[in-house]
Amino acid sequence: MRSGKQQARGSVVWLLMGVATLVVGVAMALEVRGALDREREFRAAPACASVPVKAAGCRWEQEFTVRRADLNRGKRNASPEAELLPPSGKPWDVTFRQTDPVVSELEPGEKVVGVIWHGQVVEVRDADGRRQQTSDGPVGRPEDRLGGALACFSFGLPALAGGVWPLFARGDRRHAKAAVVVRWHGVCLAVVAVFTLWAQDAGGWPLWAIPAIWGPFALLGLASMTAFVIAALRGDMDDEAPPAPEPDPTASASGHS
Repeated sequence: MRSGKQQARGSVVWLLMGVATLVVGVAMALEVRGALDREREFRAAPACASVPVKAAGCRWEQEFTVRRADLNRGKRNASPEAELLPPSGKPWDVTFRQTDPVVSELEPGEKVVGVIWHGQVVEVRDADGRRQQTSDGPVGRPEDRLGGALACFSFGLPALAGGVWPLFARGDRRHAKAAVVVRWHGVCLAVVAVFTLWAQDAGGWPLWAIPAIWGPFALLGLASMTAFVIAALRGDMDDEAPPAPEPDPTASASGHS
């Protein structure tokens, strides 16, 4: 009785996680188009004819001196950051999505060039010509949103299905095992989506590389999930009953005597 209640609670938890993840996935998918438009706008933006006095759609390159740089390693939910000092005016505080390739090498007193667009430093270039987008940078955002959406859908849909299934088939061990198979295959597909995004970012590949890489792995995962679900429903994954104990010949002999 207690195990049945625990299974029901576990199914509800998976159901809620699936719903929450799908909501995040839908939100990220809806942001892909906007991120693509913003990246295209940035790449097509002309250079400013003079120093912009207010936020503008043109791009202006400003030289800065690094006053402080902190990678914030070991700090939870803390992004790498730097404080950049222009020749005149107050310092600019910028954050980064990752540490490489520029911010990890920044030292106080070093000169860098910042690209200012719509009133924000969106890119930093060091003396060696290496570039890195800041947290406000538009480049790479579409890939992040698409990869995140794929990971959320990969986990959310199986988690939702695997959470609802046992609630409609209570007391059936085979259906419960099939639901567990669906859930954990979703976890594996989500992990594949995350590694796909990492590979795309590391290789500098275009946006279409994400579904092109993830798609074949997703098909293999679905085929594997289907095979295991069928095996669970057939009973091929049932625990084998322990063998019956062999009779003790000495006990039977003593009984006859």
